[in-house]
Amino acid sequence: MMYKQIFWAIVIAVSFLASCTSSKNIVYLQDMQTGEKYPYDDRKEATIRRDDRLSITVSNKNPELAIPFNIYGGMFRVGSEGDIQTDASTKVNEKGYRVDIDGDIEFPILGIIHVEGLTVSELRDLIKEKIEKGNYMKDPIVSIEFLNFKYTVLGAVGRNGTFNVEGDRITLLEAIANAGDIAVNARIDRVAVIREVNGEREMFMHDLRSKEIFDSPAFYLQQNDIVYVESKYRKADIEDRGWKITTFLLSVVSAISSVMWAIK
Repeated sequence: MMYKQIFWAIVIAVSFLASCTSSKNIVYLQDMQTGEKYPYDDRKEATIRRDDRLSITVSNKNPELAIPFNIYGGMFRVGSEGDIQTDASTKVNEKGYRVDIDGDIEFPILGIIHVEGLTVSELRDLIKEKIEKGNYMKDPIVSIEFLNFKYTVLGAVGRNGTFNVEGDRITLLEAIANAGDIAVNARIDRVAVIREVNGEREMFMHDLRSKEIFDSPAFYLQQNDIVYVESKYRKADIEDRGWKITTFLLSVVSAISSVMWAIK
């Protein structure tokens, strides 16, 4: 009889502890249907912002004509077969063109160019147009890349931090995956993207269970976006829960001891 009572007391305690433990049982995009097609923008580009660093290279079928537009970052010479070669100790655009506080870059020959708010494609077309209008060369080839595209993930995820991106294209879901996925205490219906828009900060809220996330203007992240995954409870609440569980365990042990003493 005594062992039976002890057994049931332990079962009750274990059941309570199990109910206090969160389990990671999360289903993303619950309302997506198998076989249904969902359009997406495969030409989505990030816009250029202040403090961005851009690698910009100009080339042409006559390489010597492009040399003046590539003086940033090193010394150039034309090889025996007409190819442009750089000094071994330097790299073209190693640090890139920094977008200043006014949203401008200073580009060789062309001077000051306002680039803030443009996409890479728009800036490429603008530089090509300026080169051709200035009669510097025909059919210039302009290549542009981001050198410091980054975003930050905070809150209830596996790993908080700032992450760098190769290129300029990353989705909100990819960003969360890179941060170690959402934690067991995350509110998947409260995932925010905080973005600077026209000198002001704007917040876009997302529910990871819904396909509507694909229609969000923040589904594709921009430079310096902050992703914040809200927690179900605060750190203080976690400490309170720990204290409550500890207190309960002490109560269970005390109750079991009392039962054993009474039976004995």
